[in-house]
Amino acid sequence: MSAVDTFDVVVLGAGPTGENLAERARAGGLSVAVVEHELVGGECSYWACMPSKALLRPAAALAEARRLAGTREAVTGRLDADAVLKRRDDFASHWHDDGQVSWLDSVGLDLVRGHGRLAGERRVVVQTPDGSERVLTARHAVAVCTGTGAALPDLPGIEKVGVWTSREATSADSVPERLAVVGGGVVAVEMASAWAALGSRVTLLVRGNALLDRMEPFAGEQVAEGLKAGGVDVRFGVSVAGVSREPGGEVVLDLGEDEKLTADQVLFAIGRRPATADLGLETVGLEPGGWIRVDDTGLAVDVPGEWLYAAGDVNHRALLTHQGKYQGRIFGQAIADRAAGRALDTGDWGRSVATADRVAVPQVVFTDPEAASVGPTLAEAEAQGLRVRAVDYEIGNVAGASLFADGYKGRARAVVDLDREVLVGVTFVGPGVAELIHSATVAVVGEVPIARLWHAVPSYPTISEVWLRLLETYRG
Repeated sequence: MSAVDTFDVVVLGAGPTGENLAERARAGGLSVAVVEHELVGGECSYWACMPSKALLRPAAALAEARRLAGTREAVTGRLDADAVLKRRDDFASHWHDDGQVSWLDSVGLDLVRGHGRLAGERRVVVQTPDGSERVLTARHAVAVCTGTGAALPDLPGIEKVGVWTSREATSADSVPERLAVVGGGVVAVEMASAWAALGSRVTLLVRGNALLDRMEPFAGEQVAEGLKAGGVDVRFGVSVAGVSREPGGEVVLDLGEDEKLTADQVLFAIGRRPATADLGLETVGLEPGGWIRVDDTGLAVDVPGEWLYAAGDVNHRALLTHQGKYQGRIFGQAIADRAAGRALDTGDWGRSVATADRVAVPQVVFTDPEAASVGPTLAEAEAQGLRVRAVDYEIGNVAGASLFADGYKGRARAVVDLDREVLVGVTFVGPGVAELIHSATVAVVGEVPIARLWHAVPSYPTISEVWLRLLETYRG
């Protein structure tokens, strides 16, 4: 084995999580190899965050223009689908990773192309694109940052149909005339919104009775109203019993009780599964295809010793890109600290210990209207045993909102811990609320007393004035 194949740290996966972990470990003075079998930059850059938001933003901009007298009259016709798809391609770097590879080089990270598998403690075997095998050993740590893949239902013949997952939905080069979307979560509602705006006749099939069931109920209700207003046929209480593709190319979904739905394409957005089935987890005593449990420093809790880490979606703590990047920074610092024999930084900065992905996870759903939340819902807070009160306010009653859009409709909720008088959860629904959620995140993470928030004066006339109205409502 040559010296070049021994590194301080080996990172499996070059998505945002792996990049951040590798960079932080490298900044701590460690040599780092990053193994990637697809594109450097990962799911977010090419098949998720960036292309999906590039598809959604033109629809949001058009909707905003149509909400104002003057611009409403100036806007005619539909979106130019070809132009939207071309802009999307630009944001996905046309599915080339040259720029990301250059960044790796610029911070001193070694890229190893190929599929990496664990082969025992601190050992990774990489099958390279040319068919050869390269063995990497890690002096200090191996970090699994391989993320997740789309889950598909166990339906007869589904593998022959050629269905869409989130990858195809964000990278398709043409607009299907009829699109069926199966699911009621974030990917389902965002892609239903995007493709309906681009001209598809979209049918959204939801097994349950609500959308976005991990948010406050009113969030899903208002998003459903927005989808219907945008032409989406939203159907609740529907399960898909089978799927097939006709000789002419049409997809037929069996909805049970002799009901069928015909479309040109179908997107299954029913959840995610850990990308760990072929990582050699069995060689270190873990179950292939399972989530990897970790502690707050990223160490795999079911593997002896301080050498195996897992960051991002693969550990199931918070399946969001920004949370994965956060974990990457924290866990990379923990690896560097342990390698140098330093005590972990658990002080006010807490740079070696992750906590935010358990208590204050922010998320934005980029539909029309947008939905944004941080912390637990009212029901979740009550289930945790907290003595809480929900404070609601109609955002449209705020002067800034009425200026933002004629007939603005939206809602805000703050969940207050009555014993400590701090916010534990906040939800906003309405046009343009995505940029409000970080202020809520600061309040929740900082455990800012309600009495102090009263003196944080929002600028007038902005939608942020909803903060004042929430506090007034709380005080009574």
